Amino acid sequence: MPTTQLETQKVDYEGFEIHVSAMPAEEGGTRYTYTAYVCHPGADISLPGHSVQYHPDGDETFRSEREAVEEAAGVGRSIIEGTHPDLSVLSLVTSGY
Repeated sequence: MPTTQLETQKVDYEGFEIHVSAMPAEEGGTRYTYTAYVCHPGADISLPGHSVQYHPDGDETFRSEREAVEEAAGVGRSIIEGTHPDLSVLSLVTSGY
């Protein structure tokens, strides 16, 4: 499990925020992974239903922090646009969060 976490980056997109934390996939490694979530601006993500969280599937890793952030932002945009096959912001929109 990664122990070093790099700065969280935020991307504003179509009235939502995409928050991405990229980190080394393994200690001392040169590959990166990420955790991310989509929410409305100002949402309290510690509360259930206020964000849509996601991460890469399986052992997928990236060559750089930047590549991991770009991939995560692209996945976040697909969630917001409704084109992601498994995740959606519909619950955020219908619940008012």
